[in-house]
Amino acid sequence: MRALVKHKAEPGLWLMDVPEPETGPGDVLIKVLRTGICGTDLHIRNWDGWAQQAVTTPRVLGHEFVGEVAHTGADVQDIKVGDIVSGEGHLVCGKCRNCLAGRRHLCRSTVGLGVGVDGAFAEYVALPASNVWVHRTKVDLDVAAIFDPFGNAVHTALSFPLVGEDVLITGAGPIGIMAAAVARHAGARSVVITDVSEPRLELARQVGATLAVNVAQSSIKEAQAKLGLKEGFDIGLEMSGRPEAMRDMVDNMTHGGRIAMLGLPAEEFAVDWSRIVTSMITVKGIYGREMYETWYAMTVLIEAGLDLRPVITGSYAYQDFQAAFDEAATARSGKIILDWTV
Repeated sequence: MRALVKHKAEPGLWLMDVPEPETGPGDVLIKVLRTGICGTDLHIRNWDGWAQQAVTTPRVLGHEFVGEVAHTGADVQDIKVGDIVSGEGHLVCGKCRNCLAGRRHLCRSTVGLGVGVDGAFAEYVALPASNVWVHRTKVDLDVAAIFDPFGNAVHTALSFPLVGEDVLITGAGPIGIMAAAVARHAGARSVVITDVSEPRLELARQVGATLAVNVAQSSIKEAQAKLGLKEGFDIGLEMSGRPEAMRDMVDNMTHGGRIAMLGLPAEEFAVDWSRIVTSMITVKGIYGREMYETWYAMTVLIEAGLDLRPVITGSYAYQDFQAAFDEAATARSGKIILDWTV
């Protein structure tokens, strides 16, 4: 089968013929239809310091996908050939304290699809049945392909109650934009999102952000004044991993404000911990999706009319992966899709 492979321990990706994945009695073989390009995939293509530590070559990339079930193992129940499915890309041990307690998203032994094991940038991918999410209702294939990052947005945005709250999102990457859509859909009073990329801020406006602020031109304080907020934001969703963004967020939170932090910093940085303490601000780290409460929430949000299609700004045949990755690496794009059916 054809697959997109990190073949050598150097920058670049290779489109190659590789064997179809083997499956056991508890596994599902999936014919891949669409895949989404993630920032993780960009790191692996660039072969940066993180990728060199995390990935052993050769490795088939990819963890954002939708596909059609081609085969099920003898022990698999409730999944049948022909089902349209996406996959939870975090493979957990099932044996640790958190897994046994039902907190699988907190497994210390998590292995990433397309990072620690061969992934979905291929004509076929294999997953344990427990990691397969069946789309029981009709869903746009491009949207289904980005359920993984959509889950990051939902997990972050729904960490705290949103009804009637004023929400600040720092970082208008694709996940930040999806989080803005979720916050509005979930009943936030106002949603302010910040970035320095005008194309991405415009995408945020399309999905319902109340204000999309270019912080190179105006401040969050000015956004507060425009909205008539007198005490700061109730909820913060930090999506950028940037130190200045986190510091701005802390400075603009109300007393007792709550921050969910998904953005992964490239290095350590200082924040005003005295402000966090004296303002009694809660900071919660977010990684991945809750298994599988977040997946239920994602499906219900789509069924209830949440439209993610504006976040998808490009679609390419998988053979054109170089151009697709180049577009995904810009600060202008939303989610970029690879089509594996052409």
